[in-house]
Amino acid sequence: MPALLIIVAVVVVVLAVTSIRIVRPWEKGVIERLGKYQRTVGSGLTIVVPFIERMFKVDMREQVVDVPPQDVITKDNVAVSVDAVVYYEVTDPVKVIYNVANFYTAATKLAQTNLRNLIGDMALDETLTSREAINTKLRQILDDATDRWGARVTRVEIQKIDPPRDVTEAMHRQMKAERERRAMVLEADGTREAAIRKAEGERQAAILKAEGEAEAIKKVADAEKYRRLTVAEGEAQAIQTVFSAIHQGKPTNDLLAVKYLEALQTIADGKATKIFLPYEAMGILGSIAGIGELFAKEARKEAEA
Repeated sequence: MPALLIIVAVVVVVLAVTSIRIVRPWEKGVIERLGKYQRTVGSGLTIVVPFIERMFKVDMREQVVDVPPQDVITKDNVAVSVDAVVYYEVTDPVKVIYNVANFYTAATKLAQTNLRNLIGDMALDETLTSREAINTKLRQILDDATDRWGARVTRVEIQKIDPPRDVTEAMHRQMKAERERRAMVLEADGTREAAIRKAEGERQAAILKAEGEAEAIKKVADAEKYRRLTVAEGEAQAIQTVFSAIHQGKPTNDLLAVKYLEALQTIADGKATKIFLPYEAMGILGSIAGIGELFAKEARKEAEA
């Protein structure tokens, strides 16, 4: 009897141990009953019927699939070595268990195939400069394909794209030549800009100089004009004063004739060989003749006396 009780107790303990399941916070439990899906349980303590039910635990955390390196031929027939990593998370634990046999292997092969297709449609230079575009396209393709597997691809990262050594060396030489060309272009642009600025400076200086000289000439001309006007006004005033004085003194023809003779004497002192007399001089000469006749009469009177 005690042995039977011991056996019963052992059986009860074994059944209790096999029927108790603990699901962690980041897990979901998928329970089958007699080979058929029965329910999905969350984290915590779960009781299953021993030998009738069994539970599969599914990790719901974000997972990483490391895509092994592979050789890919680009559009311009260059063999490159490409590898990537794929990040995914399970959205439906039931689909992950029943719709795909081995999700990790399936996701790896799918990523390799589509990565080969994407790189094959691009030239080498485009693959090296368009990693973000490759990541986005590959993520969309994998996300669409893994949706029926109950998973969601969160992101894809290309780890490296390695061209052959000879291609890498050629690219280095090309980049060096391009940098040298840019340096020469920049230097030529700088020289041209300096020459243009220098020419513009000289032109501006010449313009300013010409404007200054023109301003100076204008000021000199204005000063000369003012001086001439001033002199002319002074001479006009002097002539007017002389003319007024002469008229106020009421000169006779005799006095005017004497003054005219004095003026002729001054004119005759010059070096000119010809002297032109104005037409009005004939009247003055007539006055001179009258003066001579007067002197002659006076002389005859003295002789008779």
